[in-house]
Amino acid sequence: MVDKTCPMSRLAASTWLSSFAVALVLVVTCAVSSAHATTTAGGLQHVTLIGDSVADGIPGDSQALATINQGIDLDLEVAPCRRVDQASCPNASGVRPPNVIELVQSMGSKLGPNVVVTVGYNDFEDQYAQNIETALSALRAAGVSNVWWLTLRAAHHGYISMNDDIVAAAQAHPELQVIDWNLYSRSHPEWFQADGVHLLSGGAEAMATLIHQTLLNAGVARPPASIATTALPVGHAHKPYRASLAAQGGLAPYAWSLLARAPRGIHLEASGLIIGRPAAAGSYVLVVKVTDSAGSSAVRRITLHVMR
Repeated sequence: MVDKTCPMSRLAASTWLSSFAVALVLVVTCAVSSAHATTTAGGLQHVTLIGDSVADGIPGDSQALATINQGIDLDLEVAPCRRVDQASCPNASGVRPPNVIELVQSMGSKLGPNVVVTVGYNDFEDQYAQNIETALSALRAAGVSNVWWLTLRAAHHGYISMNDDIVAAAQAHPELQVIDWNLYSRSHPEWFQADGVHLLSGGAEAMATLIHQTLLNAGVARPPASIATTALPVGHAHKPYRASLAAQGGLAPYAWSLLARAPRGIHLEASGLIIGRPAAAGSYVLVVKVTDSAGSSAVRRITLHVMR
């Protein structure tokens, strides 16, 4: 604090102002860094998925993993035998993974603002409601602002009341949203192993799709790349032609290509620029493909009309 009883010399004042400016820059820089810590350089939001052996089917299926990764910066924290609050049961190797509370406390701010929880198949029915409350408290303390909790597939009667506990918790806590996996999967026994809860390939892909769609609807996941251009300007034979294709969603930069031969005299550059001199009049279908830097892609057929 500045001593107001003694005026500063010009040199002292200058030194103080310089130090203050440096400190202000550091404060602003730290604030900006903190604000950006929840997103990647490409603007993708960070999402942590915490699961047990059921969700463990997702990383084991390449299509499911690709689906759930679309448009987010994903951290998959799945482990067989995980419980919410009580000590986790030992897995096949005799190791007890950290329960949800322990994991949240150990990760802290690394969780990011968005967390999806699909844990409960190893938990105790009569303690599940309190376990959810304790987990939400730990998540809030870690700075998590959005929580999605999957209902359990009700292959056993106890899971019905545990699903009621999830719904009741969501009604009491605005940061918690329910993803109703039980309803979504109810008519699809072919998605599951013999126990009715662990996922086969179709189930893993379905769960990944449901989670991804939920995050997309919530504005957390970035929409996949798509082609915004629906029509091209008319060209004229033997005259210079120039048009640009536009994409949206996904993660820029985009790369463009043709899936079929272009009309003679016309060329599509990777930037999406169509240039050249059409060699003859006619209507030509261009099958264009755009791929974003995260690997998502889209294809569209666009007609190029060339006049004489």
